[in-house]
Order: sequence, then C-alpha cells, then structure tokens
Amino acid sequence: MGAEAVRALHNVSLTIRSGEFVAIMGPSGSGKSTLMNIIGLLERPDAGSYFLENEDVSRLDDAQRSRIRNRTIGFVFQNFNLLPQATALRNVILPLAYRGMPDSERMQRAGAALTTVGLADRSHHLPAQLSGGERQRVAIARALVGNPAVVLADEPTGNLDSRTGREIIALLEQMVQSGQSVIMVTHDLSLAQRAHRTVQMLDGEIVAGGANV
Repeated sequence: MGAEAVRALHNVSLTIRSGEFVAIMGPSGSGKSTLMNIIGLLERPDAGSYFLENEDVSRLDDAQRSRIRNRTIGFVFQNFNLLPQATALRNVILPLAYRGMPDSERMQRAGAALTTVGLADRSHHLPAQLSGGERQRVAIARALVGNPAVVLADEPTGNLDSRTGREIIALLEQMVQSGQSVIMVTHDLSLAQRAHRTVQMLDGEIVAGGANV
C-alpha cells in the first residue's frame, strides 16, 4: 500500500493430507481468506512454494492455474454464488462446460451430483425458487460434479439456520469419506470440532494446528 508492505500471510507452513477435513479459524484480518485464495489458486504467494498433488503450482501462469483449478479444486461459498437466471442443473453443469465434455455426459454427471445432495426433484428450479439450504446444496453439487481432489468451503453455513448448517456439514463429511480433502473457514467452534483438525490463525500466521498429525 504505497511505500508500505502489508504482510497478509507470514511464515506459513501447512500440510493437508488427501481425505483430511481441516477447519481454519481466526479473527477478521488474520489471513484466513488470503490463505484460502492461495490454496484455491486465486492468488499467488510472493515467496515460498505451494505444492498441490506433488506439483509446485505457485509459479504457474494464469492459464495453467485455471486448468488445474477447474479439474482439481471445488469451491463452496457463504453466499452460494449461483447464476440467478440459470436452473440448479445449469449451475451445476457450469464447471464441466470448460472441459470440452459432451453435453450428454455433462447432463448425466450434473444430475447425479444433484441426486447426491438430495435435489434431484429441484433440478429445474431457479435459485430464487429454492431455500437457502437448497441453494447451498446446489453449490455443493457444483463443487463436487468435477470430482475435485480439494474442496474449499468459505463459511458454508454462515447464512443458514443451525439445522440446515448441520446438514451441509454432513455433506462435506461425505466428501471426506470419499477421499476428498475439505478445507473449511468457519467462525463456529461447534462446526470446527467436526473437522479432523483445526488451524488457528492470528495476524497472518498459523498459531495452532499447523502440524499434520
């Protein structure tokens, strides 16, 4: 910022195993979002290395990062980030559209993903016709339709009531059971306790839970 360097993250060392469910906690400004953006290949670290599936992805160009992001990482956001004029099915199909996949296969995989989250009967509804919990389920179906190795969930229950939130966490746990890694930012300690490990952040550093146990 001008002549001043702001370190959003500093001296961060973190290893996450395949099939591990990790919760990231910390106050606002602690670096959680920056860490998630780096893991999700949305931002590039100024120093250090980031290995994803044994490949150093920290210095790849934008096109390479986009390809890896599309095939390896699924995103679940607090505000769902669904296209308002697209049906649930079309929202779930979207990540597959960039893979050159035949239409019939896209439709089949998207339908199967919606069935997995219990929304087969709502596939032709627009987001405005769905409840908050249903919209988050659509977002989860969109995240898992490409069978990503890593799922990033940023406050996935923040706009939901507690019962629906527990249902969403159960869906994330199903992903972990299938071998995917789930990394979740949350302020809710009760939800973090459902994870295998909680990483605590403060002032851009990991202060607890960084060791892979």
